[in-house]
Amino acid sequence: MAFKFVFALAFVAAASAGYAPIHPVYHAAPATVAVHAAPVAVAQKVVVKSEEYDPHPQYKFSYGVDDKLTGDSKSQVEERDGDVVHGEYSLIDADGYKRTVQYTSDPVNGFNAVVNREPLVKAVAVAPVVKTVAPVAHYAAPVAHYAAPVAHYAAPVAHYAAPAPVAHYTSYAAPSVVKYHH
Repeated sequence: MAFKFVFALAFVAAASAGYAPIHPVYHAAPATVAVHAAPVAVAQKVVVKSEEYDPHPQYKFSYGVDDKLTGDSKSQVEERDGDVVHGEYSLIDADGYKRTVQYTSDPVNGFNAVVNREPLVKAVAVAPVVKTVAPVAHYAAPVAHYAAPVAHYAAPVAHYAAPAPVAHYTSYAAPSVVKYHH
């Protein structure tokens, strides 16, 4: 039902815009039929006020940021005289290097840039560290193995060894359960 309603509205809109042909409606009495033409778009010339043209632009500017709290440090200097531009900018890259770019631009050579990178932390020569290692003696305690008499079932035998620097410990075996069948 909604589709029929939308279709009917679209048809009425098209007819009133002049896109659908409108036929006169015949009545018993003579009637006057008015046909309206669709609006016509007329192109008009748009005049834009242009700014003054400078045939030889000249400027100098510079800025710099050095925020100790965030570590943000960057600067730029640029100078223009006609079609020739000279400038330099620097910033701290994420890998801890300072990047400095010196650039020029002119109609003959185009744009040219020279990029230099240098670490923020200078490498410091460190004297080699010499380590002396004392010889270490390893002593093993004697190990005695004891096993309980085995009948039908035997418990596993546990062997305990003493730590390396301590001597005179022997191993200990847990008593096993022996079950006799009659």
